[in-house]
Amino acid sequence: MKKKAASVILAMSLAASMFAGTTAMAEEDNVIKIGVICSMTGGSAVYGEGAQNAIDLAVEEINGSDSEYKVEIVNGGKVADDATDAKQAINAYNSVMADGPEAVVGCFFSSVTLPIAEQAANDGMILLATGATNKDVTLKGDTIFRNCFIDPYQGKMAAQFANEQGWTKAAIIYAKDDDYSNGLKDAFIENAEANGIEVVYTGECTTKDTDYSSQASQAVASGADFLFYPCFLDTVPLLVSAARDAGFTGAIMGGDGWDGADTSGMEDYFENCYFTNHYSSEDTAPAVANFVSKYTEKYGSESLNACAALYYDAIYMMVEAAKIGGGSDTESLVKGMTGMEFTGVNGNIKLDENGDAIKSVAINHYVDGEVKWLETLSPEGEKTE
Repeated sequence: MKKKAASVILAMSLAASMFAGTTAMAEEDNVIKIGVICSMTGGSAVYGEGAQNAIDLAVEEINGSDSEYKVEIVNGGKVADDATDAKQAINAYNSVMADGPEAVVGCFFSSVTLPIAEQAANDGMILLATGATNKDVTLKGDTIFRNCFIDPYQGKMAAQFANEQGWTKAAIIYAKDDDYSNGLKDAFIENAEANGIEVVYTGECTTKDTDYSSQASQAVASGADFLFYPCFLDTVPLLVSAARDAGFTGAIMGGDGWDGADTSGMEDYFENCYFTNHYSSEDTAPAVANFVSKYTEKYGSESLNACAALYYDAIYMMVEAAKIGGGSDTESLVKGMTGMEFTGVNGNIKLDENGDAIKSVAINHYVDGEVKWLETLSPEGEKTE
């Protein structure tokens, strides 16, 4: 009897143990492990700061809610640094992959996202790019998606906006050593003629240049009334000051890479300057107002940029993918992300057959050195102000 009782107790203990293990596994299956990558150092560190704050905010909200799926950021909750360098980006990817994530979010720059996208596709890992607008990113594989628009669309909208403003002669200065800059330059040129715009000068620079006086002088000499500069924020003040000092009084415009550019002491130079962006913090949509309010209350406004908004939405999109796909594993997330329609801080997003986001584009301009929302153009070309 004692042996029998012992056997029963043992069996019950084993069953309880198995049940506990199953319960723990079930609970674990509801946790989406995500690796996050962005530029945390160098001239673009403000983007990484925004990304870290935004994912912290999103995770806090999701895990504190009654959401079916929770989120765990690997790498100790920290964003891995791609240092805006392709080699370091792969190191960052390998670093987060060592923690066994079910998904990876990032990066913000095309030049570092392209090699990561290729590696993620080879690994069968889902990658949700945030800000990498080069058209080739999602062509690397079926597990690659993005929640930002692509350069052909951004270039088209920039040309459309220039046409609406009555600008007819464009000068272009672009960084020949940067994938983003090349892609946006090509997209603008492709759409210029259809919008009645003649490209009268095309000048080259590099991402390391600090003197733009020669290109600026040639842009002025070309007779252009519009200067397109599709480069990143750290060089924007240098280009704008060079153009104004050379006597260029026309409009100057860039892409989303301008977001966060320092205008201190150059407020007058930035009058009549514009850039396309993924959203505007001044948008009155409830999702935007809620995000801006919570973000600024916790972190202030200095790092409140489109990068932060894109990373914030990316975490929520992963949760939505798990709900649609029916699980937190990579295969389910890919299933859920494919063809997703999502509404967030960056507006209404529809992922197309390539995994690219079809969405509106915000046009921002500068007033007394501060970025202000001017209008938003829909994919159909409709305008809201």
